[in-house]
Amino acid sequence: MSEALRIGPFELRSRLFVGTGKYATYELMQQALEASGCQVVTVAVRRERLYDQNNRSLLDFIDLSRYLILPNTAGCFTADDAVRHARLARELLEGMDNPGAQWVKLEVLADKKTLLPDPVGTLEATEKLVNEGFIVLVYTTDDPVVAKRLKDAGATSVMPAGSPIGSGQGILNPSNLRICLEYLKGGDPDFPVVVDAGVGTASDVTEAMEMGFDGVLLNTGVAGAKDPVRMARAMKAALEAGYDAFHAGRIPRKLYATASSPLTDLIESGSK
Repeated sequence: MSEALRIGPFELRSRLFVGTGKYATYELMQQALEASGCQVVTVAVRRERLYDQNNRSLLDFIDLSRYLILPNTAGCFTADDAVRHARLARELLEGMDNPGAQWVKLEVLADKKTLLPDPVGTLEATEKLVNEGFIVLVYTTDDPVVAKRLKDAGATSVMPAGSPIGSGQGILNPSNLRICLEYLKGGDPDFPVVVDAGVGTASDVTEAMEMGFDGVLLNTGVAGAKDPVRMARAMKAALEAGYDAFHAGRIPRKLYATASSPLTDLIESGSK
């Protein structure tokens, strides 16, 4: 079990953040969330996403005594739209007496085809929301310079993409992500950095954690799997394995072999 992760005022026992979209049914979503062991679930606050075809509310299927809701501004393509939806989420969760009303996962997207973050709009929205007292967890590209500017703007956590949203490509640019970690954690090792988007399977989660990230946020990799509940269990195990491996300290890579059972001592003792 990993150590608790602190983001703003929240101390999280699980470093896996799981989304609530794209499941076949709300009941299946409930089972997957439980199997993942997550504590934080992300919910898109756009009104049309909160109800299914039977007009049932997504929020009725999330046990608020068990989960923290992290509202997100998915589907917003301007800074103003994202700020407006963050405010709506805060009002909604305050009415539900949920502590998640204090924070928001900020997304300002550039276009509908790539769903890549708009760096200019993201920075603008971050500055506005921070000034309004929000705890901002901000989704961004793997550009280290942009990531550092978002932290400087007051973001509580920066969440660079492993690859495009829903693509399942995993960690596409590990070099850039390592620089993001260096820029964000240099001199501030407790600053929380979470990989967000692109996770396709359990090994992607392990790779991110072995790089030194503090957590992983995912949705499609679980919701889109043939067996979402089983995949959710796999993601949980993968995160814990990657966390332990990083903190255990891997052996260095070498070009040539090193015997597991050295012969030096045996040869020396036999020659006496």
